Amino acid sequence: MTKSKIGRRTFINTTAKAGIGLAIVPHFNILKSKPKMYDTIIGHGDFKYKVHKSWGDLDRAVTPVKNCHEMVMDSKGRLIMVGDNTKNNILIYDKSGKLLDSWGIRYKGGHGLSLWNDGSEDFLFICDAKGESVIKTTTDGRELMIIGHPSKYGAYEKKDAFKPTESAIGPNGDIYIADGYGSNYILQFTKDGEFIRKIGSGRGTEKDQFQTAHGVCIDYRGDGEPTLLITSRAANCFKRFTLDGTYIEQIDLPGAFVCRPVIHNKNLYSGVCWSSETDYVESDQSTHPFKTSPKSGFVTILDEKGKVVSNPGGTKPKYKKGKLQRMVQDRPIFRHCHDVCVDNDENVYVCQWNANKAYPIKLERV
Repeated sequence: MTKSKIGRRTFINTTAKAGIGLAIVPHFNILKSKPKMYDTIIGHGDFKYKVHKSWGDLDRAVTPVKNCHEMVMDSKGRLIMVGDNTKNNILIYDKSGKLLDSWGIRYKGGHGLSLWNDGSEDFLFICDAKGESVIKTTTDGRELMIIGHPSKYGAYEKKDAFKPTESAIGPNGDIYIADGYGSNYILQFTKDGEFIRKIGSGRGTEKDQFQTAHGVCIDYRGDGEPTLLITSRAANCFKRFTLDGTYIEQIDLPGAFVCRPVIHNKNLYSGVCWSSETDYVESDQSTHPFKTSPKSGFVTILDEKGKVVSNPGGTKPKYKKGKLQRMVQDRPIFRHCHDVCVDNDENVYVCQWNANKAYPIKLERV
């Protein structure tokens, strides 16, 4: 099912015709952004971008969104987004922002989206945080496998919370699930859905524990074996593990409530859902252990050595004696960046949570 995109020019023309009865509900950022927002350049060093806030805008009466949670690019160059509006959990765009297709009517907690190609075909893995399940589908929505509550596999007790937020597929097809809103483990399954192990020790402040294990990805960079990068969002860091669950290191990102890690070429990208106003308090084990700046957020980009090289929408990264200083939102362009997707032209697409039902934003690499 294909639906037409409502762009900035269409909005202007339609507004001019309002007197003859045409009506449209605009994307809130179009009204609140500055006149030259589309020429705004953000970022630092070699990673600077022009902001296109209305890139993904659609007709809200036909294709509404609630939270645009995550986005991936498939082998055809299409941009596939997951959200939690059950009128259309999945939106599929082309790079111009035209909507190609939409589907999904039951994923009330549509949150995580990963793409895996078996060598001949693309598959999606959708994390439904409210539905306590991870669903493998074709790109046109045919469900192939469902992984349910871990108690079914002997991994949890029935009383244990399971609210999966992200998945990643290993080189042999193993499925890694981040239980970021539940019990804060990473669960490893075979490609056929057989349970292998739990990774980490749940919520806490030890090196193998997580404060909101919000995201997970496979890092193939470097000459060694691939590794797991796991988000500990409330602790403002990523943690690296071997594929069989041995802790390796922590990458600190002070001030940044990072979402999932996204690898593109040699760099790591992530949406930052909030900035922090104070430093991390390690003794506090709550989900958000210090005050966050409301309605904040930016994008952060790290090089292959784990050094932050750019913060589009955030303050310029600064290091003192090799230690990264606290990073915060610099300009009110974003509101709760929840994920990023990078295309083959190095453009970045930003999904936002709790952002007045905003559609994805495009950052054009300059």
